[in-house]
Amino acid sequence: MYSVDTVFITLTSEPMHRPTGHRSMLARARRAALLFVACAGIAACDGEPWNNPYPPTEREAAILYTTFQERPKHLDPVSSYSENEALFTSQIYEPLVQYHFLQRPYALVPLTATAVPVARYFDAAGRPLADDAADSDIARAVYRISIAPGIRFQPHPAFARLPDGRYRYHGPGAVHLEDARAPADYPHVDTRELRAADYVYQIKRLAHPRLHSPIASLMAKYIAGLDDLAAALREQVQTAPPFFDLREVELAGARVIDDYTFEITLTERYPQFVYWLAMPFFAPIPWEAERFYSEPGMAERNLTLDWYPVGTGPYLLRENNPNRRMVLARNPNFRGERYPAEGEPADFAAGLLADAGQPLPFIDEIHFMLEKEDIPEWGKFLQGYYDISPIAPDGFDQAIRFTPDGLPELTPEMQARDIRLAVATQPTIVYIGFNMLDPVVGGYDTRQRELRQAISIAFDSEEMISIFTNGRGVPAQGPLPPGIFGHKPGEPGINPVVYDWQHDRAVRKPLAHARELMKAAGYPDGRHPATGKPLTLYFDAYASGPDVKAQFNWYRKQFAKLGIQLVVRTTDYNRFQDKVRKGDAQIFGWGWNADYPDPENFFFLLYGPHGKVLHQGENASNYANEAFDREYLRMRSLPNGPERQAVIDRMLKIVREDAPWMWGIHPQGYSLHHQWYRNGKANMMARNTLKYRRLDPQQRAARRREWNRPALAPLATAAALLGSVVVGVWLVLRQRRRLPAA
Repeated sequence: MYSVDTVFITLTSEPMHRPTGHRSMLARARRAALLFVACAGIAACDGEPWNNPYPPTEREAAILYTTFQERPKHLDPVSSYSENEALFTSQIYEPLVQYHFLQRPYALVPLTATAVPVARYFDAAGRPLADDAADSDIARAVYRISIAPGIRFQPHPAFARLPDGRYRYHGPGAVHLEDARAPADYPHVDTRELRAADYVYQIKRLAHPRLHSPIASLMAKYIAGLDDLAAALREQVQTAPPFFDLREVELAGARVIDDYTFEITLTERYPQFVYWLAMPFFAPIPWEAERFYSEPGMAERNLTLDWYPVGTGPYLLRENNPNRRMVLARNPNFRGERYPAEGEPADFAAGLLADAGQPLPFIDEIHFMLEKEDIPEWGKFLQGYYDISPIAPDGFDQAIRFTPDGLPELTPEMQARDIRLAVATQPTIVYIGFNMLDPVVGGYDTRQRELRQAISIAFDSEEMISIFTNGRGVPAQGPLPPGIFGHKPGEPGINPVVYDWQHDRAVRKPLAHARELMKAAGYPDGRHPATGKPLTLYFDAYASGPDVKAQFNWYRKQFAKLGIQLVVRTTDYNRFQDKVRKGDAQIFGWGWNADYPDPENFFFLLYGPHGKVLHQGENASNYANEAFDREYLRMRSLPNGPERQAVIDRMLKIVREDAPWMWGIHPQGYSLHHQWYRNGKANMMARNTLKYRRLDPQQRAARRREWNRPALAPLATAAALLGSVVVGVWLVLRQRRRLPAA
């Protein structure tokens, strides 16, 4: 074996003059052979994998390595509304409440607030009302919110002051660092305590016309005075400087009571508003940060809230290089939130409560590496260089197989590496809708209902999941996905119109039953009794990839089971949306992903006054049932509990029998992580879960060495071949020297 010093001496032991002729060739060959052997010796003795993309100083550091595919466009919480942005903003900012990491159904718990906010109701005269007051009597819904003291913002130059108390880097007399490209380039930083006014300031920012918040119009329907503030600001900011101090304007719907207390006033009852308080839209923004970033030249250097957030969360954004990597580092001012001590019954056995009561976060840094392609990401995960990974489409069969019961499990190759699989059902429904305004598939008489029920039985969602989603989904029994209050697992939750309960599982009703329904609907064997012609139905869709042709052919086969001819009409997405909006689509595919985990967020898709054709709402099937609508209005105002569950059960019975949708599937997310990555339970609603994760860096380093050992046998063979070439050259040259001169 070779030390570095020995190799250096060996490689420089040639004479210092330049060889010529055949002596030069021989010297170069000898040097190449020695260099080849020396490098192999160094690598073999060092013990580190040759292909390790990370510096040796990170070998056993508590750093999570993962990926991102595209640059976040907005990191300012007033504007950010995409999944890839929430991956960062949710670790940096802290709204008032959050989703419990382990509990299901999903439930809110306090984050910076001392309790989950609860509304108090008042009439037009300001008199308090009971919680069950009629919606028509309520003029104001007031949330009085208290935040915990002692929470501090991350260190940031926006808070730095001069000895005389003035802000060092903004305002009159500010120190300008024209070569600064990141907050870390500023030599002076400071912090301050979080105050209630910081939340009020952010709520006012929703109305700022320069910021273009995607929820501004929605919140203006509820937050008192927000629409008026937006109108006033449109006038004022036209001639205002870059920084417009929102502390100077009043908002009736957001009022500071004291340093730790404020109120939000809504103009009507909206129980689901509390879920919005868990989103970064309602995270606190210090006015100092907005003032700091408004200094001349800041935006040109990407020094903005959109690029470098300022929060109170467990992490801060240390590096923003979207062409290479994004780095989150531990916030030294984080107050030390604790790991939850309660969860689901299976969590204890899974080791998910081993850290109960421990201070968060466990990981020091998160390195997000840019990976635009699936294959390199998948390869690096298998080498141990990424700690977590989705399953690449080309690697699905390599990673997953299914048991005879249809349950996913890891392949022996993955099990041998002790890789773990996390499966979570998304708060999403993908369904096929019937246009209830259509004279054939719509309507509410018995025969029209039986036609829709028959098609729903024949349309085999289980087979569709197996063929087109690699088994990643569960058949929907109604509009509510698992994890949403009101969804019942097992036999109590099946759709009895489509399924029977047999052998401890839901079994789709036989095709013979569907054919009987077709006969009762007036289409025996799928034909009009008067004309004898097959029933022809139309499925409207937009072409969105190379696999859609096979999927549409499969759809035709499902309808053909009943003798129905299905005609698929494809168009571009804009035209498709226009047809659905106008009610020109007879049958169509649609879907919905939850904004928040409340049954209202799914049932509103079937509420009559939300019909797309008549009211431009999200009820794409234009379903309208007065009994369902009455129950919906009652359900949306009730707290979770037995009374609300009873109302939901009645609603489900109504829509299952009416069958305005073929309920379709709830997609599932599959992700893999290595054995050194702990607390890996998936939470499909929370985005701020990196603080709960734990790593074993020593175990990771050992596995990387084990899985990335260099293949030295081919290297030795190459060295031997190179050595033989050197010897051959030397022998030829020696023979030439012995020949007599011509």
